Amino acid sequence: MDSIKIASNSLLITLTISLFLLLSSNPCKAQLSPTFYTSTCPNATNVIRTSIRRAISAERRMAASLIRLHFHDCFVQGCDASILLDETPSIQSEKTAVPNNNSVRGFGVIEAAKREVERICPGVVSCADILTLAARDASVMVGGPSWEVKLGRRDSTTASRALANSDLPSPFADLNTLIAFFDNKGLSVRDMVALSGSHTIGQAQCFLFRARIYSNGSDINPGFARTRQRQCPQTGGDSNLAPLDLVTPNSFDNNYFRNLLQRKGLLQSDQILLSGGSTDSIVNEYRRSPAKFKSDFADAMIKMGEIQPLLGTNGIIRRVCNAIN
Repeated sequence: MDSIKIASNSLLITLTISLFLLLSSNPCKAQLSPTFYTSTCPNATNVIRTSIRRAISAERRMAASLIRLHFHDCFVQGCDASILLDETPSIQSEKTAVPNNNSVRGFGVIEAAKREVERICPGVVSCADILTLAARDASVMVGGPSWEVKLGRRDSTTASRALANSDLPSPFADLNTLIAFFDNKGLSVRDMVALSGSHTIGQAQCFLFRARIYSNGSDINPGFARTRQRQCPQTGGDSNLAPLDLVTPNSFDNNYFRNLLQRKGLLQSDQILLSGGSTDSIVNEYRRSPAKFKSDFADAMIKMGEIQPLLGTNGIIRRVCNAIN
């Protein structure tokens, strides 16, 4: 009887040890980390930064384009570089979605940065991480804030034109609709206003603001409207460009919020942030404090860059950013 008891106890101990070893051998849940490539590609961030700086030095507008490209990626399937994928028989590219078609740009800049990284560390650094770093480096290049980027995203093998059409906020949206779009991605009202401040740089196409500048509405400065009408006729010229901020169009500052106070927001979705609603106080805060705006913008970009990333064994590392391996 004692021998049976001893054998039973031995079996229990063996099973317990085996279970412990099994659990302890499982990898921890994958997480983003600022040191993700420290051992596998220690020079990656420097190589990417140099490539992005070169592109923006050649065309300063590219800074705004890269920040917007990152935004349009993260709002669709999370920050997975799905926006970079070209059309194939099995992929409906997000590039041809209504908010992106002939509008979102910077794809070649990301591909160039990817080629540079592939030369030193083939198959290691994801396009999703390159795009996230590019947005940060673009901000810094035009006088905007810097922030710590956590890395370790992997690239998707799918894209969704349908989600790009449904999940990206419209420049014609009202305030409550905009708030709902951002809330659906885990971003607060303050995050939304701070991220909208990226419109302190960049340009918009005529068809996106034509209705506003010809509306004779009480929410637009008449002189500002007349100035914008010179490059945006009532018919034709849909793709004509105008700076979102006429005063300092290539500098990342808080002039965007000063413009709103003067009823000089170019897009409806800009001016609606100062329309007697819940965002008015934040607009005024950022108008008074450039430092607070830049700090909140950096925080919001960190949050946006961590929307539903693919981690660990999910996703892939693409060899080129516009196609799956």
